[in-house]
Amino acid sequence: MLRMSRLTDYGTVILTRMAHAQTQHTAASLAEQTHLGPPTVAKILKALARAGLVSSQRGAHGGYRLARPPEEITAAEIINALEGPIAITECAAPGHQCELESFCNVGSAWQRINAGIRHALDDITLAQLASWKRGTVPQIDLGLGMERHA
Repeated sequence: MLRMSRLTDYGTVILTRMAHAQTQHTAASLAEQTHLGPPTVAKILKALARAGLVSSQRGAHGGYRLARPPEEITAAEIINALEGPIAITECAAPGHQCELESFCNVGSAWQRINAGIRHALDDITLAQLASWKRGTVPQIDLGLGMERHA
């Protein structure tokens, strides 16, 4: 099963909260609003800041805000920031070194599949993630991007 880590899921929750209220947020206020533990929120915000998805300001009036509009932040960028490069197999990872590559007949197929997944994640923005209603499932055409909400 392909699955994101819990931290990436939580990171998306934090970012969608920030997208709804595009002001400056403290880690404590985001923890309260998202019902996540303050240490977890702080850890995620630091990773998102390192990746350039959020900016931080220190001091008494400091906090975090989105570094770009939510329409310009993609699901792929969020996953990259919290998980690393998207790769469903070792041979789909950047700079891979596989001892079986010369004997393998499916490596190119996995790389193509990985590229399709990456393309689909590049087509979904934080603004779209933040606009989905609880209980709805987005219908996505992997060849054309997002189609509609169910």
